Amino acid sequence: MTGREQVFGLLKKTAEDGAYSNIALDSALNRSQSADKAFVTALFYGVAERRMTLDHVIRAYSRIEFDDIEGDTLLLLRMGLYQLMYMDIPESAAVNETVKLAPERSKGYINAVLRAFIRDGGQLKTDGIEDKLLRMSVKYSCARWIVKMWVGEYGFERTEQMLAASFGRPPLYARVNTSVCDADDLIYELAEDGVKSEAVSETCVEITGQCAIEGLRAYKNGLFHVQDISSQRCCELLAPQPGETVIDLCAAPGGKTFTIAELMGNKGRVLSFDLYESRVSLIKQGAQRLGLDIITAETGDASVFAGKLPQADRVLCDVPCSGLGVIRRKPEIRYKRKDELAGLPEIQRKILDNAKNYVRPGGTLVYSTCTLDRAENDDIADAFASENADFVLKEKRTNLTGENRGDGFFTALFERKR
Repeated sequence: MTGREQVFGLLKKTAEDGAYSNIALDSALNRSQSADKAFVTALFYGVAERRMTLDHVIRAYSRIEFDDIEGDTLLLLRMGLYQLMYMDIPESAAVNETVKLAPERSKGYINAVLRAFIRDGGQLKTDGIEDKLLRMSVKYSCARWIVKMWVGEYGFERTEQMLAASFGRPPLYARVNTSVCDADDLIYELAEDGVKSEAVSETCVEITGQCAIEGLRAYKNGLFHVQDISSQRCCELLAPQPGETVIDLCAAPGGKTFTIAELMGNKGRVLSFDLYESRVSLIKQGAQRLGLDIITAETGDASVFAGKLPQADRVLCDVPCSGLGVIRRKPEIRYKRKDELAGLPEIQRKILDNAKNYVRPGGTLVYSTCTLDRAENDDIADAFASENADFVLKEKRTNLTGENRGDGFFTALFERKR
């Protein structure tokens, strides 16, 4: 199977199943023996994240109404245009190899659209779009309502910087399991497996080479877990100490739970919860692989009070959110409708309001999201502080996508009065 055939199959699968592209791609690459993994990654991920831009071009050059274009034909047009617009590939190869994948009935049509685009200069044209927000939406392939919200909250310049930083394969960060090794040890072990990496900090390594993570000896031996650097910093802000009791209310798949246990030197108690048993199993498996025996993982609804839980020194609620800070990892989020996300703040408020019950006097509560929507971030944190006199809002942090090398992320740190 050629690289383009693999990409076409993956695009069909994600379109039919609604699966996140990053999960589908990682699964396919782990099974594949192809030498074209870098090409497959670039083309598949690129088509997913530039879909709105590509569709704008298709509308401009197609003689068929966009809504009437057959599904497979549309996927092939997106693939061909992405190669022409964003990859260093000869035009003839981009067109001819794409047309080869098409059934006879659509070969001529696909060839005509791609060559019409080439004859017209082969460049994206947005000058005719008078609406500035829509122009940015098309250029950066992101829903207009998201662009509008960010411009209102962060301004045009910072919004454009975030959108520009949201393309391409994001960095892959490994959180060092400091209970068994340090960054230098991990870099050495990765090199033994032929994987390039470099230290970002004493506890974080960026893996710069292509690899199947779960097949690495360093992974199997519990020397690290994968976690974005912004998420790691959230745990550092929580600042758990050896011997303490810590509760992680929305924990799966477990990255923050693991980092918390490592920051505690694997001494104390970490009580970790998620709504679904299948996801709780991921936490249990990860803790066992990493040798972190202070973690207890169970099912639990973070929005409902559980009287059996002890009061904790520190509580983390990393709540379900719109995910607008991780669109470079999950490009489908770019195209979400506003109404799909409207109910999230109510859920987030319920979880945070329940989380306060588990914090001992003098203890710490951290609220966090991987989104960049103030309705889910600052508004929730500020309202909680104003409604709970026994909690003091000590700090708020917003990390925009691409800043400090991490994902978009928000954290709010509260301290309960003694």
